[in-house]
Amino acid sequence: MKEEEEEEEEEVKMKDNIGCIDWVKGWMNVISEMLFQRIASKHLHNPIPLPSLHNLTFIVTGSTSGIGLQTARQLAESGAHVIMAVRNTNAAHELIQKWQTESPSQGLPLNIEVMEIDLLSLESVTRFADLYNARSEPLHALINNAGICSVGVPQTFSKDGHEVQMQVNHLATALLSVLLLPSLIRGSPSRIINVNSVVHSLGFVDPEDMSVVKGNRKYTGVVGYSSSKLAQVMFSGILQKRLPAECGISVVCVSPGIVKTNVVRDLPKIFQAAFAWTPYFFLSPEEGSRSSLFAATDPQVPEYCESLKADKRSACAFFSQDCRPSNPAKEAWNTETSRRVWEKTFEMVGLPVDAVDNLVRGKEVKCSFGDQYR
Repeated sequence: MKEEEEEEEEEVKMKDNIGCIDWVKGWMNVISEMLFQRIASKHLHNPIPLPSLHNLTFIVTGSTSGIGLQTARQLAESGAHVIMAVRNTNAAHELIQKWQTESPSQGLPLNIEVMEIDLLSLESVTRFADLYNARSEPLHALINNAGICSVGVPQTFSKDGHEVQMQVNHLATALLSVLLLPSLIRGSPSRIINVNSVVHSLGFVDPEDMSVVKGNRKYTGVVGYSSSKLAQVMFSGILQKRLPAECGISVVCVSPGIVKTNVVRDLPKIFQAAFAWTPYFFLSPEEGSRSSLFAATDPQVPEYCESLKADKRSACAFFSQDCRPSNPAKEAWNTETSRRVWEKTFEMVGLPVDAVDNLVRGKEVKCSFGDQYR
């Protein structure tokens, strides 16, 4: 009995040591990206050139500021039908009026509309998906850009009971992606683009404590943010594998790089000072939008995603800020944890775990948030 206890203690110590090593490596990845991202992406034009996108529809969440704003505007100026999925609809309409007068599209009006969504409310996400699916129109790309980074802010929870970073950065985007599958199938070949972060390499996800409330880990803003981004990568990898090839849907996570956006306002003063005094190392929102735009429009992306599906061990397709394929963090390759995150995510967003399979087959799925069928 004593020997078994000693073996268990040794196993726990070994796991802790491995976790510390991975955490250090994660920080090295973050620092390396900050220091060398401009060098790595020097081959890219700014703004990134886009093909003609006429007759294609894109939904961009969180598109009233930062990376999302640049993404929506550039897609629209390339001829796409863009839906700005935002919480502040007035701000979105004001932007559209401004863009219409500034657009270089030879006097043609930009094809942009606004739909309201609040990712801090899973009911709002469900309502948004219902309204769009009811159009019976194709969707060619869903760009899950909206996110929050509450570093230096006390732990807070949504009205749905989830830690806010986990809900906005992962749970709500996962729910939206799954519920919009019927429209994405109509738009096939189509794509789901998740704006992630190199900071996911610092994350560790406990599937039984995704909101970090049980006391097994001490909550910090960095823990909450990195865990939410890692959960998104894990979920995305399984989603890509669960979607049959005939659906024609590619699932991609991208890192925009270390970008100076409104997130800076929520960071501790030491980080704000870093942004202020070392501007060279940080990308602008326009530069940060390049990986999203590349993943959403480049014709070789679907082929790359399919090649990964053939390898059962692979994690999700991931593109760095230099628009090149990259491997996500080591923990994202943990198939057992990823499976448990997949199952727990469906439980937390009120969907049956077989929702993807049923929607692909054209069957109705019930969501407990809004109690509606699609």
